[in-house]
Amino acid sequence: MIVDLITIKDQSAALDFMLLPSQIDLDDESVKLKTGVRVAGEIKKSIVQTEVEGKIKADVELECVRCLQPVEKSLDVPFSAAFVTAENYTQAKEAQLQADDLEVSIFEGDKIDLTELVREQILLALPDQIFCREDCKGLCQKCSANRNLIDCSCEEKEVDPRWAALKNLK
Repeated sequence: MIVDLITIKDQSAALDFMLLPSQIDLDDESVKLKTGVRVAGEIKKSIVQTEVEGKIKADVELECVRCLQPVEKSLDVPFSAAFVTAENYTQAKEAQLQADDLEVSIFEGDKIDLTELVREQILLALPDQIFCREDCKGLCQKCSANRNLIDCSCEEKEVDPRWAALKNLK
């Protein structure tokens, strides 16, 4: 979604748009967008910078980290970002970076592409680990069977061959 800043007559305008899953490349095979991504919020234009804030709603499908089964999750992500032109951003090498500077992006011209912002916010909102259920047993290390579905006959207490000699010391 490209926002043309020239068309914003007042100092602010409402945002409400939908991005298709094909428009957002998450670069992660374990995450899929199930439906379109809804973005609603407001864009505020000032002399030096443009601020965008709102909410992103999306349904994603992730893999359980233990058994690799698909898990659906709904995301409701609040976001806030600021955009400045290159001439308004400090170029000094000795300038000290402040915490607020991490949320500032540089843009050129009179248009801002919000697709990359939406992509970043979705990736940041994804959980590090997700489980299909709390007591997920995962995959068998030997036969790769899903232990939630079947009980494989692989031996649990098999000793590493490097330590087998210590077994005879009893």
